[in-house]
Amino acid sequence: MNKKLAAALSGGAVLVLALSGCSNDSGDSKVNAWAKKVCDQAQPQIQQRANAQQTIISTAADGKPADIQAADSKAFQDIAAADSALAAAVKAAGTPPVDNGEKLQTDAVNELNATAKAYLDLKKQVDALNAKDQQKFADGLQGVADGLKKIENMDQAALKKLQSGELGTAMAKQPGCQAKKTSSPAPAPDAPSEPAVSSSSAPAKTGATPSSPAKTGATPSSKASSKA
Repeated sequence: MNKKLAAALSGGAVLVLALSGCSNDSGDSKVNAWAKKVCDQAQPQIQQRANAQQTIISTAADGKPADIQAADSKAFQDIAAADSALAAAVKAAGTPPVDNGEKLQTDAVNELNATAKAYLDLKKQVDALNAKDQQKFADGLQGVADGLKKIENMDQAALKKLQSGELGTAMAKQPGCQAKKTSSPAPAPDAPSEPAVSSSSAPAKTGATPSSPAKTGATPSSKASSKA
């Protein structure tokens, strides 16, 4: 039942700062200092987001609607909180020492806050589903999956910029922004075969900046509807 929502999150387009490490130690000291400020605050949020996505993925595909509802609701709440905190981290770090840094920072913070609001709206949508009727619940999850698709298509230009060029390279060197290699549990029956990835336009490879919404092309688990 939760299969398609998990697949949507696995497409991972939400910029969650998880860059692959870069061994190049060169770079402007001011840029590196800015990246450190952001990444030192980002790690807990990156982990919180990853844990929330894993909750949705690990929820049994044929689980009870009430259990799926509770898990998805908490996961969306946690992702929203993580994105808000990431926005605060980018803002607190100050203006990035690059061209048009002030506008880039403002736009990135706005994008993260907009994404956080979108996930809170999804939480409300999940909370309003009828968990007592499996067919209606499955149909309702389809609407949630559609909402994930909308998040995927939200403007994330500034976040992508933060993860590219000098800033992206600098953040990739910071431990707080580097993706942690964790072994994901085997997918539940009918669950998506790929691990969940949460990062901007590129899955798992997202930079240390809260980025675009996770790719949510998935639709609520078809299993629910088939069981109804």
